[in-house]
Amino acid sequence: MTDRITRHGHAAADHGAPADPHRAPIEGHDAPGGHDAPGGHDAHGGHDKHAGHDPEAFRRQFWIVLVLTVPVVVWSHEVQMWLGYTAPTFPGSEWVAPILGTIVFLYGGRVFLSGARTELGDRQPGMMTLISLAIVVAFVTSWAATLGLFEVEVWWELATLITVMSLGHWLEMRSIMQARGALTALAELLPDEAERITESGRTETVKTADLAMGDVVLVRPGGRVPGDGEVTEGVADVDESMVSGESRPVTKGPGDRVVAGTVAAGGSLRVCVDAVGEETALSGIMRLVAQAQASNSRAQALADRAAAVLFYVALVAGVLTLAAWTLLGDPEEGLLRTATVLVIACPHALGLAIPLVIAISTSLGARNGLLVKDRLALERAKDVEVVIFDKTGTLTRGEPVLSAVAGVSGTSEEELLGLAAAVEADSEHPLARAIVDAARRRGIELPTAANFENLAGRGARAEVDGDAVHVGGPRLLDELGLQLPDELSSVTGTWADSGRTVMTVVREGVVLGALSVEDEIRPESVEAVRRLHGMGIRVAMITGDARSVADSVAERIGIDEVAAQVLPADKAGAVRRFQEGGRKVAMVGDGVNDAPALAQADVGIAIGAGTDVAVESAGIVLVSDDPRDVVGAIELSRASYRKMVQNLVWATGYNAVAIPVAAGVLAPIGFVLPMSIGALVMSISTIVVAANAQLLRGLRLRPALSS
Repeated sequence: MTDRITRHGHAAADHGAPADPHRAPIEGHDAPGGHDAPGGHDAHGGHDKHAGHDPEAFRRQFWIVLVLTVPVVVWSHEVQMWLGYTAPTFPGSEWVAPILGTIVFLYGGRVFLSGARTELGDRQPGMMTLISLAIVVAFVTSWAATLGLFEVEVWWELATLITVMSLGHWLEMRSIMQARGALTALAELLPDEAERITESGRTETVKTADLAMGDVVLVRPGGRVPGDGEVTEGVADVDESMVSGESRPVTKGPGDRVVAGTVAAGGSLRVCVDAVGEETALSGIMRLVAQAQASNSRAQALADRAAAVLFYVALVAGVLTLAAWTLLGDPEEGLLRTATVLVIACPHALGLAIPLVIAISTSLGARNGLLVKDRLALERAKDVEVVIFDKTGTLTRGEPVLSAVAGVSGTSEEELLGLAAAVEADSEHPLARAIVDAARRRGIELPTAANFENLAGRGARAEVDGDAVHVGGPRLLDELGLQLPDELSSVTGTWADSGRTVMTVVREGVVLGALSVEDEIRPESVEAVRRLHGMGIRVAMITGDARSVADSVAERIGIDEVAAQVLPADKAGAVRRFQEGGRKVAMVGDGVNDAPALAQADVGIAIGAGTDVAVESAGIVLVSDDPRDVVGAIELSRASYRKMVQNLVWATGYNAVAIPVAAGVLAPIGFVLPMSIGALVMSISTIVVAANAQLLRGLRLRPALSS
């Protein structure tokens, strides 16, 4: 997984995910690059294009303008009349509200005015332009009242409007940054320092950034692995949950690979580093997450268009409101109503509806081992009707294992397996390794073998305790002029019919028994298929194996449709056949020969052990080899789509009701919405959308897949 993700990560970085100028660099962690990319909030009115658009800046601004707003409200004649009190008077007290209100406008409103200037410069008027229009109208109206041109004094409304806006932006940006926190959390997995082992065998503490390929590092119990590499010494349980989503620790020993950022427990490891910095799998994952959070989305495009339309709707509504109230003989109220319309129509909720869901769903997927390369692929996953799995390496482990042993009367399974393993001990053939590994797992002590000879296309022979022992398939029996005993024929026939490889063991010309070897089906495959069926999705399988083998695997797993004996070059054509009738198809594979099929499918999903080419062709990458993660990807797609739709419906519905009320349609019955209350209602709408998106965090992808 390391090399594949790493190399793809560079490609992801080239997509140009923008850097976030507001996140302070994490010392020792920013070298990998790319993980500071934002989660798509630029679609939300261009916020991130302006200095100070981070939670801390808006928090500071909110508290400052709040302190300034309190005396503006206290010395407001309108508020005094409402509440029946008289504010203290002193020379110049009549200027408290105008002076402090002007400071609030210049300090608290500058970020909105700057944003409006940028939007208008880009010819994309949106939320910042609406806010700026509202506060400018309120500011001009307030000074006009102060100078005696109007009777209505609205300094307190202007100050509270900017205060509420600052609070709303603070909460909004905090939500966005929390959603982007997956990247920061991933970056913080890398330790700042590592213990490098010198040629003399001593350890020296060095900066992680100073490690080079070939260095051997010591990872103590509880320590984090500083770079990708191979264990050369030691055994430890390694927590890979933050990288792969796998909650259970994985035991690692000599020869096993470990990934930067994972935690060793219960033992220490010596690791030969072969990837550091930008070359690690962790950095590749961070780049994929950043790319996905910045990638386009159909729902986002819809929200952007709706926000642009809303600007013009609000502008027209504001003009009509001013005209209507002026014709009614109350231009002062018309200005207030116009400002309120502009405030309440600010597309905060609409602008936040999609980017926040994108950021949260992408980071949630990353924490669960689901890397979304393309947002459109994740959106399409919700509509998938058929999931096609490549068999070898996806539903099966891609490695032969011993599945059954049958000896003739008088020959025990242990004796038979011991003889076969002794002969095959020196062979590098995958079938031979399966037999030897099975014997060792059973704790069988292998007898001594000598004079090993590989019999090409037939099997192998060796002398075991002085006896000539042969292990091989049907051609070996034909060559030796032997036949299977009747007691074995029916058993081996059943094995062969189910697609297993049958091997016989012969000692001194006598058949002692038979072994069956097969590509082991992953135990998770059955559960994955069962859960896909529970979601109303049909499951298919593509394989180059013979029909009998494919049907046997399909029956045991519960596959609905099978395409057998498919050549690698024909896999894309097989996917097209599954797409006939307009069916939406997802293809899950891991090999080079799966790349065309992954690209052809509506949703391409590359699983953990896959190659670079497979990953490049896929829209979703599963860090682990667990086929159940396909279920998690579809569940994440459906859940995030539901949140997008809910947020869009709320944001548009809110404006449809709120704009007429702000314009004063209820004035004939005595209800007029104050401008500050309009700002509060607008902010509450934004908070509702943000809170609804945050509910995605409760989606349990991995635990929900456990049986």
